[in-house]
Amino acid sequence: MNTQSLISLLNVTALVTMMLSMGLQVSFEDLLASARPTRLLVMGLLANYVFVPAVTVGLLNLFRADPMVSAGFLILAVCPGAPVGPPITAIAKGNVPWAVGMMLILAGLSALATPPLLSVLLARVAPDRGLHVNALAILQILLITQLLPLLLGLGIHHGAPKFTRLIVRPVGLLANVLLLALVGLIAVTQYETLAAIRLRGWIGMGLLMLASLGIGWASGGPAVATRKALAATTATRNAAVGLVIAANNFAGTPAVTAVVAYGLVSIGGALGWALLLGKLAPLERKMAPAGS
Repeated sequence: MNTQSLISLLNVTALVTMMLSMGLQVSFEDLLASARPTRLLVMGLLANYVFVPAVTVGLLNLFRADPMVSAGFLILAVCPGAPVGPPITAIAKGNVPWAVGMMLILAGLSALATPPLLSVLLARVAPDRGLHVNALAILQILLITQLLPLLLGLGIHHGAPKFTRLIVRPVGLLANVLLLALVGLIAVTQYETLAAIRLRGWIGMGLLMLASLGIGWASGGPAVATRKALAATTATRNAAVGLVIAANNFAGTPAVTAVVAYGLVSIGGALGWALLLGKLAPLERKMAPAGS
């Protein structure tokens, strides 16, 4: 087995395990609670499926990015629901239960929303290059690797709570180990390619990450804790899903490098933001009006 095949296998395995772990940690009641109030849910969906892709297209046009690089960024732009969103929300002292529910909703919807959105955006950004993806194949992949494990985890959590308590921690640990192994293997094999990215490219990725944080914050309603949750959820894109799509449609191209690079930037940037807000949280409580 060559390195690329190993990365693909590890990526799919990690994604399935992460989705199963997500489902095991949340009840249907928690998921339904995250859908209320409806206005906040709608704003979360708009932030992730409309506003972030729109800003991504604008920045790609501004920086005149290569079409294949654009493909990588657009893949992540339509792949929200990263499993790192809730832990980063916790570091920022935000609304973790709501972040978990929103992450699950986004992860589930991505299986249906990502293929058509990506097809439309690719045609918009590079109409003369004829870039296209196999939307049906992406739908099949995401249903198998993302939606089904997620539903399986939710079903086990609901129908076998005692069994869930036995396996939830080992499955979560395995998911984290697989994810770290995947990131490490990609970093080693893609080191030279990542190192070749120019400063202009890193600046563009930083701007996109900051814009995504701002979109999530502005869409999160009046409560600061929920603003933090939606900002973290919106800024962190699902790189594992993005890699599956990129590897199956643009293998061996800069699109894969773009997914890896921005996946790292989005997680690292959101983590730094969360650490800062976490340190400021005691000050926020002191300054909050009495009875709030």
